Amino acid sequence: MSTGTHQPSTPEEVSERAARAVAEAARETEWTRPSFAKGLYLGNFDLDLVHPHPVPSAEEQAAGDAFLARLEEYARTMDGRRIERDAQIPDEYLQGLAELGTFGMKTPVEYGGLGLSLAYYGRALMLLASVHPSLGAMFSAHQSVGVPEPVKVFGTEEQKRRFLPRCAAGAVTAFLLTEPGVGSDPARLSSTAEPAEDGESYVLNGSKLWTTNGVVAELVVVMAKVPPHGDSAGGITAFVVEADSPGITVEHRNAFMGLRGLENGVTRFDQVRVPAANRLGKEGQGLKIALTTLNTGRLAIPAICAGSAKWSLKIAREWSSARIQWGRPIGRHEAVGKKVAFIAATAFALEAVFELSAALAESGLKDVRIEAALAKLWASELSWKVADDLVQIRGGRGFETAESLAARGERAVPVEQQLRDLRINRIFEGSTEIMRLLIAREAVDTHLTAAGDLASAEAALPAKARAAVGASGFYAGWLPRLLAGQGLNPRSYAGFGPLATHLRFIERASRRLARNTFAGMARWQAGLEHRQVFLGRTVDIGAELFAMAACCSRAELLRQQDPARGSSARELADAFCRQSRTRVRQLFDELWQNTDAADHRLAAKVLDGDFTWLEAGIIDASEGTGPWIAEPSPGPSRHENKRRSYR
Repeated sequence: MSTGTHQPSTPEEVSERAARAVAEAARETEWTRPSFAKGLYLGNFDLDLVHPHPVPSAEEQAAGDAFLARLEEYARTMDGRRIERDAQIPDEYLQGLAELGTFGMKTPVEYGGLGLSLAYYGRALMLLASVHPSLGAMFSAHQSVGVPEPVKVFGTEEQKRRFLPRCAAGAVTAFLLTEPGVGSDPARLSSTAEPAEDGESYVLNGSKLWTTNGVVAELVVVMAKVPPHGDSAGGITAFVVEADSPGITVEHRNAFMGLRGLENGVTRFDQVRVPAANRLGKEGQGLKIALTTLNTGRLAIPAICAGSAKWSLKIAREWSSARIQWGRPIGRHEAVGKKVAFIAATAFALEAVFELSAALAESGLKDVRIEAALAKLWASELSWKVADDLVQIRGGRGFETAESLAARGERAVPVEQQLRDLRINRIFEGSTEIMRLLIAREAVDTHLTAAGDLASAEAALPAKARAAVGASGFYAGWLPRLLAGQGLNPRSYAGFGPLATHLRFIERASRRLARNTFAGMARWQAGLEHRQVFLGRTVDIGAELFAMAACCSRAELLRQQDPARGSSARELADAFCRQSRTRVRQLFDELWQNTDAADHRLAAKVLDGDFTWLEAGIIDASEGTGPWIAEPSPGPSRHENKRRSYR
């Protein structure tokens, strides 16, 4: 074990093959439970997996509604403009939310929490984020991926008794994986946890970036590499660490274009001793713990996105009715009315996608790793478009800050802030581009398994020949099933009334998607993994189909619960499905008619410097201000510890 001040290491260079091997080893490969979304990519539209829409028990509903009522009452006393102005969530807000039990919404009752379902947890995030999105981000980071979730799922009974009550009572937590030079490539992780000589602890060294909640956290989950030792191969391992441990320094509180109240920073670990009793799972299981935690943890983002769209709908409706242009309200002009219709239909769909995904995850009967990832990906993209359309509807007032509007006597509507705050959701917990690759890997898993060495760039020709024989047997039985289905029967899904036509479209499109994926596999074989844009389009098609199914299922649920509202729900679902079908058709067309090859060649030439002449005539004020990626600082003496505690 090293002694003295640790000199932080830089991310090691790892080959593409080795990096993929690390990610693949952490991936959950078994499918022991059915997955609706996985079926969509294989041409199997099994509506029974998502309909009837799962509903909570009467007891769960009563407890959840009672908490939301208390939370809403308190939330109305909080001032989102104060958070935006001060770039900080006031301590008294956090204390008040702690007293309500908000820090333990998902924590089981036996460990001091409220034991709420994922659906009610998401609705609470929706409510909090409508006050200020930083509140939603804070509680999402705390409960979805912070200490409570991995401890609840992977912790020992002793760890649960030790940590969960603290978290539920108000101890803020954070999840620390990203490093200055390492994002979605964990093979290059440089933070280390070396077993101490006493065998009872580890010594943690390294630096973590974008540590949401890290500036105020009492407990953090840290991912670090344990070197091989004894009979252990080591590997990326998860630890629960006390944030006030000697050797931990919060070096910097980051500032962003949005989420101004977010307590996010850079945290350095220098010879930090962590008890072995704080290790979650076995050595080498850290990445698997992280990915499993994210499966349901990602559902916090669709909840917040749905809340944003509902707020956008309210503002769009009120403003489009109040603002008169050319003799009538602007919403009555078709160009603006189309945007209002898009916002309304998408708000319904965003809520439907979240509610269905949460209900499926809560039941425990379905494998929702693809559904949760699709929900995060699709919701973050569509809610951004909703916010952008709202800015356009509001015109100059959409670009003006709420403070400026108030200062000149107008209603302080933070539309531009909404756009800034939402932008991070397309990056949080897996960027859109990374999410498409992760989902595509799961979606084509059946094809890769069937193809065997055909899908391996390293396989020799004899191995590929043997694999071709096996693959032909699989596809001989699978491909004929993609030719016909319930989507061709005009009487199918008749119980859904006017929505039946959309369900038939989903069934047909699912089979078409599977055929196109097979065509890509046959055309590119091992090269398919590099056709990231093609794969991204297949993922986006599946996401739209999932959203359409969620809308139809939710509309029928609402119709049964409240017949008076059922007609409106069906109308919203119908409008969304019509809009979605247009996007799906365009994505199908772009699978094979696109500029991908030319764009790839152009990008390569740009990176080679062939077009630097085009950059002439501008000034880059950032030149000379520092490196693209900063190395961790060498010692604690140069930095003030910027950690803040609200308690």
